[in-house]
Amino acid sequence: MKRSAYLLLVVLSLAAIAVAEGTLSINGAGATFPYPMYSKWFDEYHKKDANLQINYQSIGSGGGIKQVTEGTVDFGASDGPMNDEQLKAFQDKHGFAILHFPTVMGADVPTYNIPGVNAELNFTPESLAGIFLGKITKWNDPAIAGANKGVNLPGNDIVVVHRSDGSGTTYIWTDYLSKVSDEWKNKVGKGTSVNWPVGLGGKGNEGVAGLVKQTPNAFGYIELIYAVQNKMPYGKVKNSSGTFIKADLAGVTAAAAGAAKDMPDDFRVSITNAPGKTAYPISSFTWLLIPAKFSDSSKRDAMKGFIKWMLTEGQNQTEALSYAKLPKEVVSKEMKSLNSIQ
Repeated sequence: MKRSAYLLLVVLSLAAIAVAEGTLSINGAGATFPYPMYSKWFDEYHKKDANLQINYQSIGSGGGIKQVTEGTVDFGASDGPMNDEQLKAFQDKHGFAILHFPTVMGADVPTYNIPGVNAELNFTPESLAGIFLGKITKWNDPAIAGANKGVNLPGNDIVVVHRSDGSGTTYIWTDYLSKVSDEWKNKVGKGTSVNWPVGLGGKGNEGVAGLVKQTPNAFGYIELIYAVQNKMPYGKVKNSSGTFIKADLAGVTAAAAGAAKDMPDDFRVSITNAPGKTAYPISSFTWLLIPAKFSDSSKRDAMKGFIKWMLTEGQNQTEALSYAKLPKEVVSKEMKSLNSIQ
């Protein structure tokens, strides 16, 4: 009996080892902007392929770019595309490229915590730039009050909150501000990290959302899903056509309409301040950063399999989490680009 039990234990142990050896792990890191979507996708895809485990660290786009270029992860993720200098440095060092694959579209929203004010506020490009430049310091400043007739805004100081880490959400926000404000463009510019003129820093979308929620008179920017999930108020933004638009799926889709038809081959494109009466102006694609060459063919095939699923079945899960589906033209183009991964 003891011998039988021992043999059974050995068999079970060997089976467990075989199962473990059959499990493939792929590691990624980067943007917090799409993290709720990626978490859902990786979980759903694991149900389809129990032998594949995709692990993802939500550390910000700057960290994602750093880790994928240093080779410490299998893929990165960013809401701000890598620049020419970053891409060239990687190509020169490794002899192959990093490819950008759009995954979903989302929006940055201005969120606030003003005690006693429950109204949905309107923000002009001038007021947003002025707040983050430190030139508009009071909630009842004419630049804000003028767009919010009938709202009793207090004379309290605005507590500006921004990201402290390298962030694609910041890239989108500063890319927008650079398009609507020459002063911002010349003094601060766009990037995943910038030298902020004013404000407190929070790590990740989670950190900024937390700071705004707990700080009276705070104002910050977060990805739409974080405002929705945390039940935080967020304002309308005046778009390039002069219409105040509240971020939603339709507004993000409208912002991408023009870019989808003329998408560059490398998929690096900005859709902030897009034309169109219904376009939400602080919208963006977000990208997976995939090395064009994998030394491990099993990881390569698994990564390509996931991306193909993400571009098809996965797109049907986006809207429930407040992300917009990719335009069909972009999906078609990405399917062809999968052949570039070797």
